[in-house]
Amino acid sequence: MSARHFLSFMDCTPDELLQLIRRGIELKELRSRGVSHEPLKNRVLGMIFEKASTRTRLSFEAGMIQLGGQAIFLSPRDTQLGRGEPVDDCARVMSRMLDGVMIRTYAHSTLTTFAANSNVPVINGLSDDLHPCQLLADMQTFFEHRGSIQGKVVAWIGDGNNMCNSYIEAAEQLDFTLRVACPEGFEPNARFVERAGARIQIVRDPTEAVEGAHLVSTDVWTSMGQEEESKIRLETFKAYQVSRELLDKASRDVVFMHCLPAHRGEEISHDLLEDPRSVVWDEAENRLHAQKALMEFLIPHTRNA
Repeated sequence: MSARHFLSFMDCTPDELLQLIRRGIELKELRSRGVSHEPLKNRVLGMIFEKASTRTRLSFEAGMIQLGGQAIFLSPRDTQLGRGEPVDDCARVMSRMLDGVMIRTYAHSTLTTFAANSNVPVINGLSDDLHPCQLLADMQTFFEHRGSIQGKVVAWIGDGNNMCNSYIEAAEQLDFTLRVACPEGFEPNARFVERAGARIQIVRDPTEAVEGAHLVSTDVWTSMGQEEESKIRLETFKAYQVSRELLDKASRDVVFMHCLPAHRGEEISHDLLEDPRSVVWDEAENRLHAQKALMEFLIPHTRNA
């Protein structure tokens, strides 16, 4: 049996995604009770980071240790990838020595090429196209606070970036409506929009997007690799700040999420993270639990290959 990969939300069935969300909640409860659970004892996860990270590194490394295994951090300076070794060659070698590989990169093609040449699971820790592990944590957080997201309304405010693309995939897989409020020229990838069909609506007015929404989410206006565009983006997105006043126009039981790091005074108002409707700190912690569920789900498949 070939290895299962997790490069996007579409790599699992809706039932499998719900299973992962529920398992993340179970693993969170086990940890809170101090129960040891080590199904991945003696397994090793390689972590390739082309982009800097706080939450992704901590959650995967701590998660693998808590599951009984080990994780190896690899920056571009630590591998021959940084010296131009072909991705497919690197995949063939690393997958003979490791039990799984997590990659945080720029080009999504790096992930697909690596996965095509790997005989162990490959996990997308972030690419310029998608951030599916963050969406697992977001969906777990919503489930914990509000129950099923099926049939709900989610509003995404700001740049149609990798997070927005993953929200589109989540809408398709978990059956909710997504409203995206973004400036013209900053829409999410047309390929994801077309596939999602009627589940996604693109508007220009943030107020229109949040009306009646059960979940409101946003991200920084300038992502890694876009620093030269920062001045233009700050001007373009200034009408897309999420504030307490904007949340007041959403559903009475709305929750607010942000994948972090947050720039207070830019994409969010200075006081928003302290608003009782914000579940950002639970969302950040759930990266750990959701990814433990994912690794538990994927890595045992390796030995059945």
